[in-house]
Order: sequence, then C-alpha cells, then structure tokens
Amino acid sequence: QVQLVESGGGLVQAGGSLRLSCAPSGRTFSTYAMGWFRQAAGKERDFVAAINWNADTTLYADSVKGRFTISRDNAKNTVYLQMNSLKPEDTAVYYCALDFRGIASRYEAEYDHWGQGTQVTVSQ
Repeated sequence: QVQLVESGGGLVQAGGSLRLSCAPSGRTFSTYAMGWFRQAAGKERDFVAAINWNADTTLYADSVKGRFTISRDNAKNTVYLQMNSLKPEDTAVYYCALDFRGIASRYEAEYDHWGQGTQVTVSQ
C-alpha cells in the first residue's frame, strides 16, 4: 500500500515562497511519475505540475509557469514543489499524486495514489 505524505504548507505573504515536499511510503518511487494538484475552496481540483520518473520531463500549468518548480530526489524518495512569487490566488489545498506508469501527466485520472493534501494560504 502506497501512502503519500505532503508537508511544507502554511501561511505566507504575497510575493513570498514555500517549498512543498511529498514522500511516498511503502515502496521506492524512482520509476513513478509524480504530480501536484491544488483545490481552492469551492472549486474543482486543478493540475499544477508533474515530473516523469527520471526528471527529464516536467509539465506546468500556465498559471504557475515561471514561478513554481517541480523536482525530485530519488535517493531521498521525495518530490518537491518550490513555489516563488506567491499570489493570493495560489491559496488552495495542494495534493501530490503518484502515477505508476512513470509518465508525467496533467490528468487526474492517470494518477494511482493521492496524498491527503496540505494547505497553502497566501495573504495580501
């Protein structure tokens, strides 16, 4: 059973930075793709970023391109989302997800396991 545990969320002022981490437990994840999604209050969950199994492919939502960076450290079994120049509209619960296929994807349906989410709040 794979469990994904996110950390690093919190409250930050606009223009600030946060780094989210996600560490799958139960098995090594070096052959899996990882993604980050977010859900703001009252809205659907949206794609944020994804990275394939060997980190040679990354995908970003247009709304975060140039501000957010997804990366992974397979030796530490961890994927990161570095979020810079945060805006109030980035406020959401952020979820990491794992895709056994190893191919980065924007589509929720292609992910096999999900974390519980971590809250990110960006104040004015």
